[in-house]
Amino acid sequence: MAVVGIVPAAGSGERLGASGPKAFVACAGRPLIDWSLEVLAAVCDRVVVAVPPGYEDGDDRVVGGRHRSQSVRAALEAAPEATVAVVHDAARPFLTVALVERCVAQVRAGWDGAVAAAPMTDTVKEAGPDGRVLRTLDRSTLWAIQTPQVFAADALRQALAVPDRVLAGATDDASLVEAAGGSVRVVEAPPENVKVTWPADLRAAEAVLRARAAV
Repeated sequence: MAVVGIVPAAGSGERLGASGPKAFVACAGRPLIDWSLEVLAAVCDRVVVAVPPGYEDGDDRVVGGRHRSQSVRAALEAAPEATVAVVHDAARPFLTVALVERCVAQVRAGWDGAVAAAPMTDTVKEAGPDGRVLRTLDRSTLWAIQTPQVFAADALRQALAVPDRVLAGATDDASLVEAAGGSVRVVEAPPENVKVTWPADLRAAEAVLRARAAV
């Protein structure tokens, strides 16, 4: 069973205020992506990174697409040996070996996919286009989905074999697997598995990572 890490890292750093791709922004003395790659390398047999044009020099790097799932598809196509695919966003630098292994274990147990997630703690309301509240949702059944998202590789390949316009509308790869009839379950993630999106997130991540390195 070949476990292959897939890192879609072709996105821009606009919201982060970066001059280049977000995955390669410096964070605590290293490119942001390196924190995730270090963990994935400890669990996976191979890690393939989908990068923007001009960043493809190096082993196991492929040019990604305009949209996230296009990048995942490009990286997975470069790893035909994969039987389990571990998809992880470079913008989540607090990934742990334990979390990856827990998700992989669920796929090995027979699920088509297992996704890291956090139970919703805020009250969640559905609103109309004018901002009027339509209803309050039952948060006890709601989860905020994160990465890693781990899949049986063939299930993910099937889910990604759709037109680019469908991939462009996908907010995560699990939704594509679900739409293809796959079974996906949530795996509760630790609270620190946060995503770096805004400049304040980057500053907070740097502070935590530097503090850890000093211990």
